[in-house]
Amino acid sequence: MPHTLTLREVAPLTHDTNRYVFGRPANFDFEPGQAAELTICRDGWKDAPRPFTFTSLPDDDQLEFVIKVYPEKKGVTDELADIKPGTVFELDGPFGAIEDNGPGVFLAAGAGVTPFIAILRNRARQGALEGCHLIYSNTHAKDIILRDEWDGMKDLTVDHVLAEEKVDGLHHGHVDAAFLRQHVKDTGQMFYICGPQGYVDAMRDALGEIGVNSDNIVTEDGW
Repeated sequence: MPHTLTLREVAPLTHDTNRYVFGRPANFDFEPGQAAELTICRDGWKDAPRPFTFTSLPDDDQLEFVIKVYPEKKGVTDELADIKPGTVFELDGPFGAIEDNGPGVFLAAGAGVTPFIAILRNRARQGALEGCHLIYSNTHAKDIILRDEWDGMKDLTVDHVLAEEKVDGLHHGHVDAAFLRQHVKDTGQMFYICGPQGYVDAMRDALGEIGVNSDNIVTEDGW
């Protein structure tokens, strides 16, 4: 059953990513890693629902989404770039196949990190980050979403990988089988992947190359 939400707050996180905070409907439940469809209740956008991942936690009294803007697409995220508090949305969900199946390696590219925000925040709140490893790929350092939060999470191992920029303390290049062999010692743990479909396919292939069983890989349905 769809829920009506009112936008409370918009705040920038990076040059092209914002945090959107809404009131939470009564008796609405979800699990870390899940998503919902958001529709802007405005002429021209009522038939354009888009899926976004919850970045708030199940016991928070508000709903939060971290959303990257793609102005070149002239679509919903471009409209969201200039949206103001007080705007009404419709929410339908939750859904999604990415869930916390235990500690492991979280492989993310760009905005694909969003399902892992709630999962890792929830583990941080529980003091259960030991054995969790985030390998986060971006183009430039300015693209890293929540970098300070990741780097400040006690017991979380973090490797930032930049494709087109060399920065002291960060990796330069791309994640492949050779990178994984160097930085991942246990191929029997859980591996979570989220990002563009080409990235997901490449990571799945790389994990297979280093001997990870497909049963230990978590992605969205159909990917």
